[in-house]
Amino acid sequence: MHIILKRHYIVRNSSLTIAFMCLSLLFAPARANNSDSVGASSVNKADGASTISVSVSYTSVSNGGGGGNGGGGATTSTTATGTVAPLCDYLPVGTGSDVAHDIRRAPSHPGARVPEEVYPDWEQHENESGQWYFFGCYRSRASSEEEYIKARDDAKSRPDVWVPDGEDPPAPEIDGEILAQAAWDAVDIPTPSIGTNPALGDSGATVVGLDTWVWADGDTPATVTATATAGPVTATVTATASGLSLSAPDSTPHCSGFGTPWQPGMVEGSSDCTIVFGRASAHRASQTTPLRTSATYDVSYTATDGSSGALDPVTVTSTTELPVTEIQTVNVPTPNH
Repeated sequence: MHIILKRHYIVRNSSLTIAFMCLSLLFAPARANNSDSVGASSVNKADGASTISVSVSYTSVSNGGGGGNGGGGATTSTTATGTVAPLCDYLPVGTGSDVAHDIRRAPSHPGARVPEEVYPDWEQHENESGQWYFFGCYRSRASSEEEYIKARDDAKSRPDVWVPDGEDPPAPEIDGEILAQAAWDAVDIPTPSIGTNPALGDSGATVVGLDTWVWADGDTPATVTATATAGPVTATVTATASGLSLSAPDSTPHCSGFGTPWQPGMVEGSSDCTIVFGRASAHRASQTTPLRTSATYDVSYTATDGSSGALDPVTVTSTTELPVTEIQTVNVPTPNH
């Protein structure tokens, strides 16, 4: 079916709404109703999203503990895979012969722009193997109606492009914020791993009424960075946690950092992360008290397109089942002689 294209119109299907521009009122090939027809590129997915490689590094809490950002810890690196969906992308229109056929059948309209303004050199490509692509914007991917309208209006100035068989359409344009969020979505932050003291016997029990030292061990990152590139834009995301947060039943936590690993001879009160239990765990069915440990990461990004800003903070949490015991003293009277 062929339609007379107005200044812009909307194609709907069950999964998305694509709004795209036509630069004239001429009769043109009907646009593909389904973005699943986008193809050919090894990095373009059927839904218009692209696969990105994300370089991730984790800098662990320093073994020295003592709060702060854990600077001085070990750094490990890995690679993650994510997807990024551009707000606007090139989507297929039809073959050279399809376009030529419909242009020749198009009725004349006063003020209509000539076909060459929409399909440059269309006659030259009539019998060649390839596809015409138009630049379309996805309303559903815009963060606001204002953002969508701006992108749609910018798209009006773009003529369709001819892509020979075996070649990819122009790379989608992805701004730094969208790329940063996609990179960050691909990252898994390990949940906090901790050590505690006192740690009595094989069970590692702590004691009612004493400061229980809690510290993040080497598997807990203080800083996470993620970097990804899409087209000409590279985005780097940095996430930093300033310490742990503790909670447990029948307890009073005091934690303002990542804690200090306990060693013999250390002075009581010298750790910035402790918890005092007010009751033993013997009354619990598990014979342990659940110690909930969280780390909250503040997240920011910078990108080579000049954009920068903050992303939503992320909190990761783990639970340690900790036995809590009591130490009782018995006063034995001194016998009289």
